[in-house]
Amino acid sequence: MAGILRAAAAAALLLAGSAAAPLALASGPALDAARSGPCVEDPKLMRRAHPDFLKHGRDDTVRKGIRGIRHSLAACVDCHASKADGRVLGTERHFCQGCHTYAAVKVDCFDCHASTARPSTTAAAAPATGGAR
Repeated sequence: MAGILRAAAAAALLLAGSAAAPLALASGPALDAARSGPCVEDPKLMRRAHPDFLKHGRDDTVRKGIRGIRHSLAACVDCHASKADGRVLGTERHFCQGCHTYAAVKVDCFDCHASTARPSTTAAAAPATGGAR
């Protein structure tokens, strides 16, 4: 009987320890800071709807030839690239990779598009160029 109680207590401790790990992530991923200033939309809306914004922007650019759209992938990368290396992919602290890993979602934008910020310091104000860079 005492052996069963010890085993149950050990199992409870193991379960309690494994439950603490997800709690550490409950506040979200730890990311390098983006450039200062407001985002083009409310951050809560962007977390939820950025794929739709990017797909709509892709359609406007590719199918209609509209450049300089409000929700361009290039502008997102320019603002959210790490100040250390200018990238949004590479480690869990990089903006896109960190959020997508946290949400368990594959990042496929950069199969075709650049994951680095444009070299100009005023690039965030420049219109999106679209396409692979």
